[in-house]
Amino acid sequence: MSSPAQSTLDRRLGPLDGAAIIVSNVIGGTILFMPPFMAGLVPNPWLYLGLWVAGGALAFAGAMAYAELATLRPKAGGEYVYLDAAYGRVAAFLTGWTSFVAGFSGAIAANCFFIPIYLARFIPGVDNQTPLFTITLPYLPLVFSTHTLVALASIWLLAIVHIIGVGPGRVTMNILAAAKITAFMLFVLAGFAFGTGALSNVTTTGGGVTATNWLFAFIPVMLAYSGWNASAYVAEEIREPGRNLPRSLAIGTLAVIAVYFGINLLYLFVFSITELAALQGSVLDVVADRLLGSGAGHVMGIVSIVSLMASNSAMTFAGPRVYFAMARDGVFLDAASKVHPAYKTPAFSIIAQTIWVSLLILSGSGNALATYTGFSITLFLGIAVFALFVLRRREPNAPRPFKAIGYPVAPAIFCAACFVILANALYTDLVKTTMNGQPVGPSGWGLLVIALGLPVYFFFAAKKKS
Repeated sequence: MSSPAQSTLDRRLGPLDGAAIIVSNVIGGTILFMPPFMAGLVPNPWLYLGLWVAGGALAFAGAMAYAELATLRPKAGGEYVYLDAAYGRVAAFLTGWTSFVAGFSGAIAANCFFIPIYLARFIPGVDNQTPLFTITLPYLPLVFSTHTLVALASIWLLAIVHIIGVGPGRVTMNILAAAKITAFMLFVLAGFAFGTGALSNVTTTGGGVTATNWLFAFIPVMLAYSGWNASAYVAEEIREPGRNLPRSLAIGTLAVIAVYFGINLLYLFVFSITELAALQGSVLDVVADRLLGSGAGHVMGIVSIVSLMASNSAMTFAGPRVYFAMARDGVFLDAASKVHPAYKTPAFSIIAQTIWVSLLILSGSGNALATYTGFSITLFLGIAVFALFVLRRREPNAPRPFKAIGYPVAPAIFCAACFVILANALYTDLVKTTMNGQPVGPSGWGLLVIALGLPVYFFFAAKKKS
């Protein structure tokens, strides 16, 4: 039995395990709930589909850049490790801080909100949000209801699975990922083969599209594709990382692109772009009801639950590896740097993230935080991919088992696209809204979440020196 002070993770994952983490992490709530918002911004079916194609191309370019970075530094933590190497510890901490506060935790809490709603199709009343009791904390009332208790049960169940071992966690993720991608692809094929729709919807425009709106719609697209880098977070646990990390990133990202394009094409087969924009709630089960009847809606309700659970499982697996890396560098809670002596997992990091997710669920803050993460995710992904250029220049002779496909053009396009998307989002959410007397948009709040990490970093840095 290893010492409780162990701070390295064992290599027990293969390329398909890494790909399963990506598929599980990426295909979550965004594809179920955000298409109407995007269709409202981009009421042209070709330009709408173009969003998803362009987003997929950027995701693949980013994945290949990450493949080089991950094989150059095959450690746990993902972009935390790359930003640390390229820009220093402060920049690295801020990406890790954002991942803890909002990136992983906010997304998990947002997914948990919808799990009881889907489950209520089969168990009436589990989505009841009537408070059973409330614990009042300063500025943070914690509301316990049937809805929140079911949400809490779902995330703590996954936390326990991932605490008790990489083996059980890997099996759970692989099963959920396989079930998710198989169900989505079968549904798409069945929808086109047996459903009632109109391909003419793909050519029927609902209105004009401005460049600003098209770029602004890229924020939810980037959020929808976020997680294509998930296997990089567990680089320290992948066998033969020089070969298997690039494979996992390529397989996982291409699988997601295929699923997303198929689902969105099916959405437009069933609804015109105007009808899609008018929908509320989950699009997937509405499409199923329309195509194949109420029975299919129930089936897709189950698929949606599996999808959300799979996404949460992957984030419960990947996120704590970031905090583990931070703690190992002395900029997070010391206990988070320890590997459980029996289970060989970063158990404390998993528990810490799950406690924070629980507070977000009980306070109802998860959905709000999740809306701020699109900006932050795009920002840190762009900075991380640019680290490829920094490290190529700074460490030209370092061994690189894998070199990014399309370098330097593909990663340069990725970085430029991120810059344009971010600039447009800041203009829309800060300048334009202020001029119109409206509240600051999610990009501004996203910057605030990042900035709040600075005093936390200096606290840990001072503690490390003392």
